[in-house]
Amino acid sequence: MADHTHTPHAPHSPSFRTETFEITTGSREVALDITDRCARFLDGHAVGRDGLLNVFVPHATAGIAVLETGSGSDDDLLAALRDLLPADERWRHRHGSPGHGRDHVVPGLVAPHATLPVIDGRLALGVWQSVVLVDTNGDNPRRTVRLSFLG
Repeated sequence: MADHTHTPHAPHSPSFRTETFEITTGSREVALDITDRCARFLDGHAVGRDGLLNVFVPHATAGIAVLETGSGSDDDLLAALRDLLPADERWRHRHGSPGHGRDHVVPGLVAPHATLPVIDGRLALGVWQSVVLVDTNGDNPRRTVRLSFLG
């Protein structure tokens, strides 16, 4: 594989931009592709700049994953979480719907954040990679996502 290096266009002082958006995930577990929302944020705050995009969900029952979508990998991730963390009564955390305690363990496996490279104002993802909000908690259908660019 070739080594691709990038030289910044011109030196500039780093800047920090952040904003949040709300998203409805519904009443069942989902893996929602939010790559377009990340790209729109960068279009407004990172034009021509190199840096880092941090994607964060300030919720105890959701996470951010980078994976292929549309080929079944998103459903496979949800199935793997169901296999690893069954929604049953084994959990000590017991408020909400039956098995809700497992939703509080999900961020231990799918972190509530991801930090991604930005080159020339664009996400430097692989061809098949997408930024995905993973939410197994049907008790909370509204989520906040914070996007922060440092560059």
